Amino acid sequence: MPIRLTLPPTLAARLDAAGRPLFGIWVVSGSPVAAEIVAGSGIDLVFIDGEHSANSLASIQAQLQVCAAFPVTVVVRVPANDAVAVKQYLDLGAQNLIVPMVDTAEQAEAAVRAAHYPPRGSRGVGSALARGGRWNRVEDYLADAADHVSLTVQIESTTAVANASAILGVDGVDAVFIGPSDLAASMGLIGQQEHPEVLAAVEHVMALARAAGVKAGVNAFAPAVAERYAASGADFVFVGADVGLLARATESLADTFIGTVGETARPSY
Repeated sequence: MPIRLTLPPTLAARLDAAGRPLFGIWVVSGSPVAAEIVAGSGIDLVFIDGEHSANSLASIQAQLQVCAAFPVTVVVRVPANDAVAVKQYLDLGAQNLIVPMVDTAEQAEAAVRAAHYPPRGSRGVGSALARGGRWNRVEDYLADAADHVSLTVQIESTTAVANASAILGVDGVDAVFIGPSDLAASMGLIGQQEHPEVLAAVEHVMALARAAGVKAGVNAFAPAVAERYAASGADFVFVGADVGLLARATESLADTFIGTVGETARPSY
């Protein structure tokens, strides 16, 4: 008797059903153990990063597998707006992709094409070989693949902010994710994610997204800033990272038992 499997809801579906902002934690270490710990924490979202990490295809697949045991939505960032990377990540079973450094509507359209099968897009067909369709155990996966994939594009430059309305108007963009660190750098304010001009730019994009009916998320590792963005209408906020939590906690222990490690506070991501 053939086994038929059902895939979990996408990020887009979770956001549509949510009555509050969703909160997430990054897993950047590449460790399936760290991913499992974060996934079981009660957090809404786990963000596995393929851009600023040593993650490989194999390590991302392992993290997706351990997270599957928990009622958490996993979002995976590809290293670049590259059709091959998008295809591989989707075939690994990543349903919810974030594509970084999207500056124009044309780049957003390219991401949409990469995430969908023909005729809508150009995603290569390999579902019988891939975890994405559970090796043909998800009935009608090819026909219904668009329902199993959620695409978020990342706005993280002054160019992207200027083009935000056009990006938000691209059919197939389910959400935008604003990266204050790169945005601050592009504004000449590197390392100043909480600068008033950066905060204003982030909230400007969120307002545009709200008007366009598109979900918007943001990074905010400082609790006060995360609360501000949530109150300003962010649909999802990533509030920490496995490596950052470990770094700060171990420094705190060293400070408690050995002495002050350093006087300078480290900025949030």
